Amino acid sequence: MLRSIRLARYVFAVPLLLVLSACEAPPVETEQLGFRGTGMQQVTNLNRAAAEEAGAKLVPDPLPVFGTTGPRAGDVYQNVQVLGDLPVPQFTRLMQAMTAWVSPEEGCAYCHTNGEAMSSDSAYTKVVARRMLQMNLAINASWSDHVGDTGVTCYTCHRGNNVPQYGWYIDAETAGPPKALGNRAGQNRPAPEVAYSSLPADPFSTYLDAKENIRVIGENPLPIKEQTGASILETEQTYGLMMHISDSLGVNCTFCHNSRAFGVWEESSPVRTTAWYGIRLVRDLNAEYVSSLAGVMPDKRLGAMGDVKKVSCMTCHQGAPKPLNGASMLADYPELSASR
Repeated sequence: MLRSIRLARYVFAVPLLLVLSACEAPPVETEQLGFRGTGMQQVTNLNRAAAEEAGAKLVPDPLPVFGTTGPRAGDVYQNVQVLGDLPVPQFTRLMQAMTAWVSPEEGCAYCHTNGEAMSSDSAYTKVVARRMLQMNLAINASWSDHVGDTGVTCYTCHRGNNVPQYGWYIDAETAGPPKALGNRAGQNRPAPEVAYSSLPADPFSTYLDAKENIRVIGENPLPIKEQTGASILETEQTYGLMMHISDSLGVNCTFCHNSRAFGVWEESSPVRTTAWYGIRLVRDLNAEYVSSLAGVMPDKRLGAMGDVKKVSCMTCHQGAPKPLNGASMLADYPELSASR
């Protein structure tokens, strides 16, 4: 009898080993970020890192500079509400660059409707572009705690697309009216927004649009909302956001946290502070610049709940710890920098 059991285990194990050996694990590289024994190790998928590096090399070559002096754009052209203080050659060059970054196929007509004066605001895309340009300038001027000297340009998010590839809408299932069979609260369905986990698929409405507290770790066993200030649902939403951040940057939790004590700032990686500012940057962009465009956008650009596509960490990072693998375009386009 015992021999039969051992034989059955062997017969079962052999095909299992064959299956596992056929699934070759990707090459990884591990870097120790903190003291030994604290679990602060960053695991990098080398295949993914190579893809990110290749993507960074796709940063477009800068356009030639035709001049940095001359009359101001605001004095020459009508209805220039942003960057009108730039000399005409610089202003024109930046407009050409924005066209290549955002509407390479449509050209200038994407914002400036054919047959109308260039000063016309009849195209909603022009109104949106102006607001996004103001947002770009604000990021580089006021959010150096997150973007540092690298800064951002329109290309950081758009990368040749009219609309950035990554963003989010309010989840209709979570925000909609109660259903006869109950409300899953956006859970138990694999969603790319939370790295295909079964966590709530829309932690963004709570934490990247509204300004709810994200810190939910309690100091007592079996904590309740009165002790931590957060319910189980809010805790799950927090973990959903953390999964999103991890996936957006292509890193694991220990990129920011000490896994022995997630809530202790003193034992965390310095980049946790950078991430703290990043969350607040995204909140500011959605509140001050993006959500207000709901009245400007046509229906085809709105989500099921009537909201516009908003910013998340993935919008800029797109799988890399630093957008475009840290490549900066501001030296070539100082018009968008904080020191212009």
